[in-house]
Amino acid sequence: MNLYLYLDLLSISIPLIFSFHPKIQFYKQFNYLFPSMFISGAIYIAWDVMFAKKGIWGFNEHYLLGIYLFDLPIEEWLFFICIPFASVFTHYTLSKLYPSFRLNKISTKWISRFIIVLLSLVILLHFDRAYTAVNASLSLAILIFALYKTPDVLASFYLTFLVVLIPFFIVNGILTGSFIQDEIVWYNNDENLGIRLFTIPVEDIFYAFGMLLLTVSLMEVFRKARG
Repeated sequence: MNLYLYLDLLSISIPLIFSFHPKIQFYKQFNYLFPSMFISGAIYIAWDVMFAKKGIWGFNEHYLLGIYLFDLPIEEWLFFICIPFASVFTHYTLSKLYPSFRLNKISTKWISRFIIVLLSLVILLHFDRAYTAVNASLSLAILIFALYKTPDVLASFYLTFLVVLIPFFIVNGILTGSFIQDEIVWYNNDENLGIRLFTIPVEDIFYAFGMLLLTVSLMEVFRKARG
């Protein structure tokens, strides 16, 4: 049963169709989106390959096609296309249709400071847990990058990310064992905090946060560069 592939295709299908809706016209952002996804994906795939080789996480062949590239199933490669596309589509659509759906500068600044402190503490206190430490470190670096290069993005991103978490919990929940007999993606709990939200490691929230924020921020960088 190729459940992972079905999840990938289902995640991208509706956003892809509605990308051409006349009120949304997300397709006009593709010139900025795809280079941003490529850069973000390259960083996260490299990390993914390394962790898969070290046994920090792995995949249940029962739910896969059985096609691998650099120790990652083809479904995992598709994940870095389908999930960022769907997530950025959600962020863009909400920002376009509801331009007032954003925080003021003071709130944005304090939330950013809180996340920076939180991630820094996680790194300092759990440096010996690879998934936790690398995840927090990369998310921290991406947030600092966004604060420096695209601070205006954060005002809407913090709110749209909360909406993105809804489908994230559904898809990632299934990947980690919710609603099915065995997990599609398993984790070595010696390398994370062992804290689960339902079946999802809490670190996965920062994983999604960093990957999506980097993509959205790079899109804005490329947009400004083109003028």
